[in-house]
Amino acid sequence: MSVTLKIAPCLWFDDQAEAAATMYTTIFPNSRITRVTRYSEAGHEIHGQRTGTVMTVAFELDGQPFTALNGGPVFTFNEAISFQVYCDTQEEVDYYWQRLGAGGDEQAQQCGWLKDKFGVSWQVVPQALLAMISDPDAEKVTRVTNAMLQMKKLETAVLQRAFDGD
Repeated sequence: MSVTLKIAPCLWFDDQAEAAATMYTTIFPNSRITRVTRYSEAGHEIHGQRTGTVMTVAFELDGQPFTALNGGPVFTFNEAISFQVYCDTQEEVDYYWQRLGAGGDEQAQQCGWLKDKFGVSWQVVPQALLAMISDPDAEKVTRVTNAMLQMKKLETAVLQRAFDGD
C-alpha cells in the first residue's frame, strides 16, 4: 500500500488502538480501518508485547489517514495536541460532541474542547464561530469570545446572539 500524503498523525495508545480506531470510524462518515498489523517475536526484548497482539491500526476519518499504535503505557495524551472537527450546523456540533465525548473526561470540557474515553482531545467547532472571531469589529469579537469562554459545548445560536449584541 502506498501513501500519497506526506503527513499523517500517529496516536500512541497503551493497548486500545483497535478499539479507538473502531470507535472513530463509526462516528465519522466516509471512514474505515485500512490495515491492522500485529506484533511478532522480532524485537520482543524491546517492545515487550505478546506475539499476535495488535501493533498498529491504520484508519481514515473522512479521508484523513491516521495510525493508532499500541505502544504500552509509556506515553499518554494531553491537551497540547487536539483534533478539530469543523461543523456546518448545530446538529453536527451536537452529534460529534455527544459521540466523541461519551465516556470521556467531563472535567476537560471547555470552549468546544473535549477529551474522549481514550484521553484524546478534540475541538468541536461550528464554522460560524470562525467567521465571527475573524470579524473586523473588535466589539463583536470580544462579545462572542466572552460568550464562548462560558461554554463547554459551543452553541451557535448563543454565539450569534452575543455577536449581534443581543
